[in-house]
Amino acid sequence: MKTTTEVDATNLSSKEGQGQQDPQGAPAPPEGARLGLAGWLRWMWRQLTSMRVAIMLLLLLAVTALPGSLFPQQPQDPARVDEYFTTYPRLAPWLERLGFFDVYNSPWFAAVYLLLFTSLIGCIVPRIRVHWRALRAQPPRVPRSFHRFPVREERTVTEPRPMVQASILAALKGRYRAAVTTEGITAERGYLRESGNIVFHLSLIGVLLSLAAGQLYSYRGQFIVVEGESFANSVLDYDTFDPGTFFDPDSLEPFTFTLEEFQSEFTVDALARDFAATVRVTEPDGTTRREVIKVNDPMNAGGANVYLMGNGFAPKITVRDGADEVAFSGPVPFLPQDSVYTSRGVIKVPDVSAGEQLGLTGAFLPTAMMAEDGSGAYSAHPQPNAPLLVLTLWAGDLGLDEAVPQNVYVLDTDDMRQVYEEAEDGSPGSADGGQQPVTLFLSPGESVELPEGLGTVTFESLPRFVGLDLRYDPSLPYLLGSSVAAMLGLFASLFVPRRRLWVKLADTPDGGTVVSGAALARGDDPGLARDLARVLQHAGTPADPSPSTASAAQDRAGAPEPTPSNPAGNSPARKGH
Repeated sequence: MKTTTEVDATNLSSKEGQGQQDPQGAPAPPEGARLGLAGWLRWMWRQLTSMRVAIMLLLLLAVTALPGSLFPQQPQDPARVDEYFTTYPRLAPWLERLGFFDVYNSPWFAAVYLLLFTSLIGCIVPRIRVHWRALRAQPPRVPRSFHRFPVREERTVTEPRPMVQASILAALKGRYRAAVTTEGITAERGYLRESGNIVFHLSLIGVLLSLAAGQLYSYRGQFIVVEGESFANSVLDYDTFDPGTFFDPDSLEPFTFTLEEFQSEFTVDALARDFAATVRVTEPDGTTRREVIKVNDPMNAGGANVYLMGNGFAPKITVRDGADEVAFSGPVPFLPQDSVYTSRGVIKVPDVSAGEQLGLTGAFLPTAMMAEDGSGAYSAHPQPNAPLLVLTLWAGDLGLDEAVPQNVYVLDTDDMRQVYEEAEDGSPGSADGGQQPVTLFLSPGESVELPEGLGTVTFESLPRFVGLDLRYDPSLPYLLGSSVAAMLGLFASLFVPRRRLWVKLADTPDGGTVVSGAALARGDDPGLARDLARVLQHAGTPADPSPSTASAAQDRAGAPEPTPSNPAGNSPARKGH
């Protein structure tokens, strides 16, 4: 028994190294450990490479990608971005500063992308090392007793031990990685589960790398081609061209194609049924072929996919000036505005021999009908059953000589005047026989003389046009392969069972063998007992038609354990349990 002095000495010695005492005898708080720069960096790396943070970053990447579907994106649809600026003049500049109109090239999206990429690599590399060591290691040793395993079985066979051992090893071959030890046979399967998990994460890295390569080395362009006209794969022929960071425009494959015909089918109710553009493609080596481009059925040319994105009408217009010289002649695409292809367009005539430049704006109606109330014309169907071109006339300076890019579908009227004519009494827009804007109504083959001696306008013919989207992305095969590998790895990690199985063999006095087996699975595995029974069935011919079996169901039902008085417990393999 310790005295008081001994107890005080013991307490004092136990506090050594934990700080000194103050004069009143109270122990001073221990000095806190300081991590230092290296310690903090190590701690941050461990946090970044944890599975919890990787999952959080994956969810954060999905959240940061949402604005790309909520707001128009400048690389894909610059026209809608301009419209957004017009509709929300105060909000749009702030969204542009924050990168919401180009989400996938924004710094904050790239930061989340790179952090996720780093986290996945930091997570998977140590797991690969651990899994490789596990693959090379021997299966776990045979347990001393099978009594604690819920799935176990025992039977006696007439064959000798060497023959039984060979039969069991043959039954395990191809499904289990087995080894023979002095205690018995040990086997393990399910490494494909962890291998699938690793393949899944490596495939996610492959997907991220493929997406990054696609942004760096791909290109995308949009253009319009009219029936009978051609397109050459050069930067100058694109209406919009968006190259990747490392893409070289000089590497464009110099193929060409001509739009021979465009066909469309609609129901009576103006519902679209089919669109088909027939093109003649000329490859760089001079070979030609015909292709049909349909919706969701692109054409491949020069390693790029050409998609059908839109279509419409391009009336061929000829404008003669006041000197009866041809000032303009060619097809002009009119962009559809609704499901019945009410289309709007602009005709700019800068090359007049004398006088003012001309501009015509208006609408094209494929199947023109007059409103019953006399308010004007409208289109009743998207097919050109009764085509009509309705134009208004402007004269002045188009502003094309100022070297400032202009939208070909917008007429700048700042330096132009709208041309008027004498109005008939009671006509729309007139006021007691005053002036009204000039409105031209043209059907195919018709010609109209312009007022003030400005010339004539002729509606020559009605070809169609198609809007095409060309995309070149060398990373697509790698993206597809990584995605398929990720799916296969995920299936393996979810459905491949992880099991361990052990078998002990003991000789009987009559030359037979007592076979004892046990199995263990990671998690709930309803097929574990069947797998153990399958392996033991290959052991040999049962010596007793009713072999002793102890299963998990018997244990849960309260089956008594074998005792020396129980006949099932008298076999040599059960002694010492």
